[in-house]
Amino acid sequence: MDFEFSAEERGFEAEVERFLEAERSPDVMDTHPEQLSQTVDSRAKRAFMRKLAERGWLGMSWPKLYGGQERPGIYDFLLTEALSRFGAPQPGKGVGIVGKTIIRHGNEKLKNFFLPMIIRGEVEFAIGYSEPGAGSDAANMQLRATRDDTRGGWVLDGQKVWTTSAHFADWYWVGARTGPHKHKGITLFLIPMDHPGLTIRPTWTIGDERTNEVFFDDGFVPDAFVVGALNHGWTDICEALDLERFAMMPVGPLEMKVGALCEWVRTARRDGAPLRASARARSRVAQLATQLEVARMLQRRVISEAVKGGVPTVESSQYKLFMNECSKRTANVALDLMGPGAQLKPREDGAPAGGRFERSYRYTVVDTIGGGTSEIQKNIIARRKLGLPT
Repeated sequence: MDFEFSAEERGFEAEVERFLEAERSPDVMDTHPEQLSQTVDSRAKRAFMRKLAERGWLGMSWPKLYGGQERPGIYDFLLTEALSRFGAPQPGKGVGIVGKTIIRHGNEKLKNFFLPMIIRGEVEFAIGYSEPGAGSDAANMQLRATRDDTRGGWVLDGQKVWTTSAHFADWYWVGARTGPHKHKGITLFLIPMDHPGLTIRPTWTIGDERTNEVFFDDGFVPDAFVVGALNHGWTDICEALDLERFAMMPVGPLEMKVGALCEWVRTARRDGAPLRASARARSRVAQLATQLEVARMLQRRVISEAVKGGVPTVESSQYKLFMNECSKRTANVALDLMGPGAQLKPREDGAPAGGRFERSYRYTVVDTIGGGTSEIQKNIIARRKLGLPT
């Protein structure tokens, strides 16, 4: 299996990296990958996205009819990976989940209204699937959409949880129940985040990341802002995830963590001796470097399967599970090697490696939950790869 990129693909990657070097700024790039610039908003970061758009890097795989270049999806992946290595904002949900689904299933009003804004980098979306009783089992969502013929639309009542971008997004991409069938009774809607029927309440995670609960009280959505066919939302949700496997879950943040730990070990001293002279320290860092390479190869399997036109469900689960658990192991090793000082938080005096691994230790737990828990990934691998019973 050939995992190497073509000369043209490597040239594009180098072009993006030159741009990012020129644009280095703490206003738009996080030196600590755990801070995840996707979860905060600022004028500088929105301006950065517009710069990506000006270079034609948003929606590269979209049809030319909608402003894209019809490039292979590998270019979306290369862009996302480069951005992740620099801690820069990534195109995210608008270009992928929202934009591609509207292209495939949206009505003409949705296409004309949203697609130009998305490809120009002018709009942010929040994604609303999870609910108090529908986390890993998202198809069990119970947010109710009731038909209102008088107003020509739907009324949404209920609650969503873990909507990370709700406090700064412009629009909410939300699934709601329009029929009794678990999988064939869900419809997708678009509703502005400043709608008077929405109430947003913050929830803070163990990793200091803000996510949100969103409450719907008579949230009206006109028919024109229903996405796709009635009761077909679950299929569209799953299809959108399949379409985005090129750009999901970059390995860049893990590379940054392992690299930061290696750099710290090179310069640290313990009991008057260089820590790099410790056989135990070298062994543990070598194991992490090896596991990082395994994560890269598992990611390339996802890409390879997608390039061939397949649906890399098992490959994605294998990669996500291994990468997330490797991130946890990296944080654990870092705290073990750094000793008691590793408990100091970022910006506290004397914190080893600037305190990044104290937060990483907490944040990597969050990573094993978002996007499908590690337990869910194990179930997928067991059933679909190993053929074990449900």
